[in-house]
Order: sequence, then structure tokens, then C-alpha cells
Amino acid sequence: MLVFIGIVVTVIVFTGVLFVNLSPQFGGSASKEQQKKYAKSPNNKDGKFVNLGGVKQEMSAGDIFKAIGGMFKSIPNALPKSAIQIQKTDSINIADYKSSKTRFIWFGHSAFLFQIEGKNILIDPMFSDVPAPHPLLGNKRFSKELPIEIEKLSKIDAVLISHDHYDHLDYESIKKLKHKVDKFFTLLGLSNHLKTWGVKEDKITELDWWQETTFENLTFVSTPSQHFSGRGLGDRDKTLWCSWIVKSENEKIFFSGDSGYGPHFKEIGNIHGPFDFAMMECGQYNELWSEIHMFPEETAQASIDIKAKKMMPIHWGAFKLAQHSWTDPIQRVVKKAEELNVALIIPEIGKSIILEDETLEQTNWWSKY
Repeated sequence: MLVFIGIVVTVIVFTGVLFVNLSPQFGGSASKEQQKKYAKSPNNKDGKFVNLGGVKQEMSAGDIFKAIGGMFKSIPNALPKSAIQIQKTDSINIADYKSSKTRFIWFGHSAFLFQIEGKNILIDPMFSDVPAPHPLLGNKRFSKELPIEIEKLSKIDAVLISHDHYDHLDYESIKKLKHKVDKFFTLLGLSNHLKTWGVKEDKITELDWWQETTFENLTFVSTPSQHFSGRGLGDRDKTLWCSWIVKSENEKIFFSGDSGYGPHFKEIGNIHGPFDFAMMECGQYNELWSEIHMFPEETAQASIDIKAKKMMPIHWGAFKLAQHSWTDPIQRVVKKAEELNVALIIPEIGKSIILEDETLEQTNWWSKY
């Protein structure tokens, strides 16, 4: 029996090692020359990227067992009662949009299509069904379809990526998108994943925190977030993570990426605010990892810190990645936003939203599920 168990364990370990080393999902790694370059960043220490103030996720062995045990705990309303019905769009609707008014479509979680100043901008385009290196290793998307399939998307001018976790950077999505994208904007180290997946180096721009770059009539600014990175074994914090600012001549838009609550929000607001619109992380939180994911009440406060005129809660509505009900994020942030007088935009997935629209009709659409 012991021999049999030993053989089974060996096979499992061997299979896992092969999968990690041979699967393209895990991306690429930095060369020695790149490592020397990244070491010059003020946000890199001893070969790894770090948060402001050295904040990091601290989980004891007991906390890790709690987290693992929580995965098997039954949570009421953890998933929608039925598949979320999304609003569909088509390639003609996207390609023919010529208005000067900024429009966006939410794909659920943190994925967006922005149409601004005549440009099509994708943010964290995770379009696969499962946010994991293999479909068997994660929970499926709450909806059975997307507002539009990748294959039907028209030309994309730019893609912004906030960090390399599977629910934000997806191999299958990049593989299908790369031929129709002009430029990718990423963080230090992350380009190696894209290049491994066939994106040409001259189409990629890497930024450190507080750096900015112009893209025709737009400006993209990489700003801090409080998080971490890594896609496989041994690559923890080898790539940087961030929040993004998109500036046009008339608008400033903020995208939080993934982040715990911290003083960086006020700093961003003081330097670059106020913002016309902010997409703020709100979901997949837990007391065990509160340093790197905000609670909904903190999301509302963070929108005030960055001086946002309107805020949209994101990082919810598509996947189960934490042990709370699927509607807990939106219910709690709505309550806190009312207390703090924060203006919210909470569209149905797939609905086209004009930012300037002051008569936007909103419903508690999530209550149907």
C-alpha cells in the first residue's frame, strides 16, 4: 500500500512539474539583462517588486489552512441562482461608434472596452471561462457568454494590463487578440509573458510606477496599487502591478487594478485628480488577505481619496474567487456609497454606457439572480 501511495504521489508531482514547465499559460521570465534593469526600479528590492511602505500579504501556516478549508465551506448565495443574462453587442456597433463622447462596455470582473477619442482601448481583457491555468482548476464565469466574442471584435488600438494574475491576464485571450492590437501597455517584467505568447516586442511598452507615455491623442499613466504578482511556482513578485490613468484632452479616467486600501489613493488623487470616472476594485476580499484586496467600504472611501466624480465597483459579477456571496460586494458598497455621498455607476454586463449621460437609468439588476 505504501509503495502504491508513493507511486501515485510521484506521478502527481511529476505531472504537475511537466504542466508548469510545458504549459504556455505560465508565460515567460526575465533574462539576466532584464533583471539588472528591473533592479534599478525604486519598487524592486532583492530581485522582487514591492509595495509602497513594504506592505505585503502576511499569512501564517494556520491562515493558509484556513484559506484552503474555506474553499470547501458552503457559502449561501455564493453563485447566482441562474446564469447572468448579459447584453450583447456586435462588431458593427463597435466599429461604427464615431461620437466624441466616451463610451464603455463592461465584460464583468475587471475587463472593459473603452471607446475614447476615436480609439478602442481594452483593459485587463480576460475573456475565458475560467481564471486559472487550466479549466479544471477554477470556477466558471457566471454568464454563459460574453457581450461580444473576441473573434468578432474590431481593431483594438491599445490594451492596458494591470498585473499578471489569471483573472486579469489570460493566455487564450491574448492569443486571439494579439493580431488585431496595435499596442500593449504593461508593467515592468510583464512583457515577457506577452512575448512568450507571440506578441512582437515593438508592440509592447513597459512602465514603472508614476511613468507615463503618450499614445496619439491619449496619455497613459502607471500608478501604484497595493497587490502582488505571479503565475506559477517561483515567480512571486517578479513582475510589477499597478493602477492606470487614462487622460484625454477633456477627461481623466482611473482604473484601480487590484489593490488593498492604502495611502497611495490619496497620493494619486492629489497628483492627478480629480477624475471624471473611476473603476474601483470591489470583490474577492477576505480578512486573511486584506492587505491586497479592499473591502467594499474601503472601495467607497478610496474613490473619495482619488477625487472621483463617479465611481464604478469592479472585480465582481463574473467569478467566485473568495468566500463571500456573489452579491455581497455590490450590496455593501452601495450602502457605504450612500453614506459617503459617492455617485455610483453599476451597469449590467455588456450594456454600452456613455460617461456624460446624466440620465443613466440604473436598476438593482443583480437582485434577479
